[in-house]
Amino acid sequence: MNENEPAGAFPSGDRPTRGRGDNGLNDQTQRRIGSHLRTLYDSVVQQPIPDRFRDLIARLEDEPANPDDPAGA
Repeated sequence: MNENEPAGAFPSGDRPTRGRGDNGLNDQTQRRIGSHLRTLYDSVVQQPIPDRFRDLIARLEDEPANPDDPAGA
């Protein structure tokens, strides 16, 4: 290691390489993770919007736009 390399870096030429698409997980594991993520996402999408968010959206829609506010542009 020299002062130009961060601590823990592999010396030049000794860096491990990965083939394209090689992420260390086999196909079955990838499919299982994907299935669980889809199930989790579907359950989140099915949940109702909390009342406090509905109220906030309603208040924001009712407020007139301020033309002097750069965030409203």
